[in-house]
Amino acid sequence: MKSKILTLFFISFLFISCQAQPVKGVQVLDAKTYAEKLKATTNPQLLDVRTPEEFAVEHIDNAANVNWNGDDFETKASKYDKTKPIFVYCKVGGRSAQAANKLAELGFTEIYNLEGGIMKWNAAGGQGEAKPSDKIIGMCSQEFAELLKSNKKVMINFHAKWCEPCKKMTPYILKMQAEMKDKISIIRLDADENKTLLESLKLDGLPVVLIYEDGKEIWRNVGFISEEDLKKHL
Repeated sequence: MKSKILTLFFISFLFISCQAQPVKGVQVLDAKTYAEKLKATTNPQLLDVRTPEEFAVEHIDNAANVNWNGDDFETKASKYDKTKPIFVYCKVGGRSAQAANKLAELGFTEIYNLEGGIMKWNAAGGQGEAKPSDKIIGMCSQEFAELLKSNKKVMINFHAKWCEPCKKMTPYILKMQAEMKDKISIIRLDADENKTLLESLKLDGLPVVLIYEDGKEIWRNVGFISEEDLKKHL
């Protein structure tokens, strides 16, 4: 019982640390509502708080890149009009939640954060005008299909360097990769480096675990999962 309580506490901590806690003035909107609010706002202040590299791959139309992890986020953000609405987004919503809270501390009073980030935005069928690259980014569907050809089960783990739940899962996934190599092939793929594949699989969150058998998907999990629960599906 004690171990279960500790596990629940740990998972709750991960969720809180990734999403940050909302403060007064911050509203979290789903993709459809966010798009409608953007459209109804004259000359909206729209901040993409991801890295310049992520921004270069794709971004919502008319967004400005103000990197949350940059040294000058506060300086750049302070140049915007605090009396007008300001919109923020990132990849899945964690960094933008932290950025939104910081904007509230800086005196902004009407802040909108995109729930699920640009991954949810795209998965919602293009509620806005995300500008994707016109080339394949990372592995294509044909190459992915080759990975799945195996006489063993295949587990695919999509992760990202900035994703805290991904970091927490990495040690035991690497351990399982070595310990279970005779039973299952475990392959880890960087989500940012394989954007085209993510979109083709209709994935809208991280981390992701997909399990395949005979080339067919038999189970998937989006979000943090403990080592104990993951092993139950293997």
